[in-house]
Order: sequence, then C-alpha cells, then structure tokens
Amino acid sequence: MSTFTLASADPVAHVINHPFWVNDNGLWLWSSAQTNMVIAALILIFVGLFVAKAISTGDDSQGHHRWVTNSRFAHMVEVIFGYLREQTIRPLLHERTDRFLPFLMTVFFFILINNLLGLVPLFDIQTLFAGQFAPEMLEQHRGFIGGTATQSIWVTGGLSLLAGMMINYAGVRELGIGGYVKHLTADAPIFVWPIIIPIEIMGTFIKPIALAIRLFANMTAGHILVAVLLGFAAQGFAKMDIIGLPVGIVSSLAVVAIYFLELFVAFLQAFVFMFLTTVFISLLAHHGEHETAHELAEAGLA
Repeated sequence: MSTFTLASADPVAHVINHPFWVNDNGLWLWSSAQTNMVIAALILIFVGLFVAKAISTGDDSQGHHRWVTNSRFAHMVEVIFGYLREQTIRPLLHERTDRFLPFLMTVFFFILINNLLGLVPLFDIQTLFAGQFAPEMLEQHRGFIGGTATQSIWVTGGLSLLAGMMINYAGVRELGIGGYVKHLTADAPIFVWPIIIPIEIMGTFIKPIALAIRLFANMTAGHILVAVLLGFAAQGFAKMDIIGLPVGIVSSLAVVAIYFLELFVAFLQAFVFMFLTTVFISLLAHHGEHETAHELAEAGLA
C-alpha cells in the first residue's frame, strides 16, 4: 500500500483530526491534533534554543566574528524575526513592541510549525504501520498522529481565544478601565450609543472568531485539494490506460505545484494571524496608533 493508494480512499481523512483515546462516554481524551501540537511545541522550544545560541554574541577573542550568526538556518530565522519585528509589529505598537513581541512571535512560529507538519504525510505513515500491527485503529478510524492541527476549528478557536484575551488585556492596560469602556461608544453622539455600543461589543467577539475561521478555512481547503489530487493520481496510475495515465501524470504534477503553494500558504496564514492580532491590539490604543490601524484595516489587511 502506498501513500497514493491511501489518498484515493478518503481525501478528508488525511486532513481532519482523528481520535486516539476515547472514553466510554465517547469523549476524546487524546487525538492526532494534540500529538501534532505537542510535537510543534517541542520543535518550537528546542529549535528556539538552538537559534538563540547560534545568534548570541560570541567571546571577545573571536573579534568581529563574534557578531556573526553561526548557522545559516539560524540566520534565516533571525532575518524573519527581525523583519516581522521592525516592519510589521513596531510600526503599529511602537514603544509597546517589546512587551507583546514574545506572545506574537510565539503565535507566529507555533502556527507555522503546525501548518508545515500538516504537509508531512504522518497519517499515511501511521496507517501503513497500523495496517500491519494495529488493524483495529483502521477499523475504528483512530489516529495517534497526523492531519493538520490548524485545520481543527477547536485548535484555531483556542488560538483565537488566547489572541482575544491578549487584545482586550492590551486595551485595558493601555486605556484603563474607564477608557476601555469609553471606546465602546466610538466617540459617537450619545443618542446613537444604543446602536454603537452593542456593535462594538459584538466586534470584540467577532475579531477573534474571524481569526479562527480564516485560519481554519484556508488550511482545510488547501490540504483537501492536495489529497483530492493525490486521489486522482492514484486512480489514474491504477488503470494505466489511455485516459488513466495522462490523468495520473497531470494530477501528480499538479500536486507538486499545489504543495509549493501550500508551503507559501503555511507561512502566509501564520503571518496573517499574527499580523491581524497586532492590528487589533493597536486599535485599542491612543489616537495616532488607532488611525494607523484603521488605515490598514480599510486597505483590506484586516
């Protein structure tokens, strides 16, 4: 059995979250998405430590080489980090950049790693071994690892909940309780407050909900497209006739092209989630930052 053969069965199964440990009441105690997130967290921690060590300043005896990053990979991460900090976050948060940078960078890289893990056929590899050593897992549609964690609305919802809490914490810290409550009026005349205040309150919840749905939808659509094309390729090569062979070849080439696109989308969606969180934080700020964030939102970035 090959990955192509597996793809032909059910394209959605290669993307969605699968239960692994379920109690007698049907409650999922562990799932494939949880395993992926644990792996992503471990990668984030250990790769982060490696990168931090590689870019740290060396001993004085090294001369000017003490300022040079000791790894090309670490240098790439340093460039990405520096660009996001100076070109994306600082123009919006200004002096508050360093305060929120750890949270925003953690969100970016955690989502990015999970997006990239979703492109690795971990579920297919597990299925190959399960077919030989644990056939009951196939019968019960269970999986310990694989899929795309950021495809799960529960995962994106959890990330958005954290983002929403940080957004409102930033607003209260910046404006104070009184200023935070006052911003719900949007500086509108008092006679329109009965309309404006409910809209602003709903907006407080809609912003993180939009973050969750945006990430969920994009990761679901792209990964399912890859799985569907793999299914076409599997069926085409299985027939090996005058129609099947061209379908298999074209589908295989399309998979390669879409995979490169999905690599781009993996970075893009991590960036969009982090960037919009930054925009929403800046909206709950003083007038100057508020106007800058509104300009970005009106440009279609939010």
